[in-house]
Amino acid sequence: EVQLVESGGGSVQAGGSLRLACIASGLSLRNSVVGWYRQAPGNECELVSGLDSDGSTRYADAVMGRFTISQDYAKNTVYLQMNSLKPADTGVYYCATALLTLRGRDCASLGAFGYWGQGTQVTVSS
Repeated sequence: EVQLVESGGGSVQAGGSLRLACIASGLSLRNSVVGWYRQAPGNECELVSGLDSDGSTRYADAVMGRFTISQDYAKNTVYLQMNSLKPADTGVYYCATALLTLRGRDCASLGAFGYWGQGTQVTVSS
């Protein structure tokens, strides 16, 4: 059984940092694309960062320069380091073995597209 499990979420003040981890079992992340998505209440699911199979990375404009995606394939884990957090970064963060361009979708509805974790809450207060 394939599972992705996110961890590292929490509550921080604006300007703070968090590091999210996506730990996989049942598949090798080395052979997968991995995306970090987030969804805030009332908002659509959005891809904030991605790691492509060739090692290239991508970031949403809103997080460029503040977030960094990285991997430790020995631990079968992909990380998202989030610095200089803003209240607008608040939401549930999901990792998935998919890099999707989304319009008006909920993250929870995307299970047919790759494997998804259960999400971890990030709350940034001002």
